[in-house]
Amino acid sequence: MDLSQVKLVVSDMDGTLLNDKGVVSDLFFEQFEQLKKHDVKFVAASGRQYYSMIHKLEPIKDEITIIAENGGMTVISEEVTDTCTIDTNTVHDLIRDMRKIEDAHIVLCGKKQAYVESKHQEFLNIFDEYYFRYNLVDDLTEIEDDDFFKIAVYSFGGSEKTTYPAVKHLEDRIKAKVSGENWLDLSHLHTDKGRALKIIQSKLNISKEETMVFGDYNNDIEMLELAHFSYAMQNAHPNIIKAANYSTKTNNENGVEYILGKLIEAKEQLVTK
Repeated sequence: MDLSQVKLVVSDMDGTLLNDKGVVSDLFFEQFEQLKKHDVKFVAASGRQYYSMIHKLEPIKDEITIIAENGGMTVISEEVTDTCTIDTNTVHDLIRDMRKIEDAHIVLCGKKQAYVESKHQEFLNIFDEYYFRYNLVDDLTEIEDDDFFKIAVYSFGGSEKTTYPAVKHLEDRIKAKVSGENWLDLSHLHTDKGRALKIIQSKLNISKEETMVFGDYNNDIEMLELAHFSYAMQNAHPNIIKAANYSTKTNNENGVEYILGKLIEAKEQLVTK
């Protein structure tokens, strides 16, 4: 495996670059400086909102590309370069449908901020980890003055068992992605991390063979398909393990950093030849 040809590294956040405590390692930030020296670009790609992502990546936020909201918004060096939104009427219809599901806690994800109407304290404690800029409201269907990227739905019973079956019949109108054990994301049919990554690759003139991607859940599949060096975390969903060409250690064992170390070593050996 020749890692020296890699020019672009793309990593999911939760379950991948973040450990289970929601922390990015100090080692990664050190490796980022080394990647820069070898002109390797870095992209963080997540279902999280943009503001939550840059909070986690604060030291390097103005030097990287962010794919937020599962591809709903792409930001390069703090400039929004691409968005994919859902129309307000569809958003409000989906919210009314989700309210019919007993174990569904709804987050409306907008460009300005996120919105939540749930009063369920256990859910709100979980929600607070993923959303940095948000507003608690009485009725999500009254929110109109924003651009909406997706609706995120949390289920304590598990997204594959509880919420996804309830929306599967809508997949001709919307994209329904199981993005975590408890999270389901509803977005525009064209919204996914792969679409956003393809645009970035085109802008940078970087090929699939020059791209490295890390992921752990179903919302990472499309971007894994755009990289020859596609890595599933050891803690990944079976669908990701099947889709990826390679594997690495778990997120709690610095699986991303383990491979980045090999990449940096390959780049340095190339320089010394």
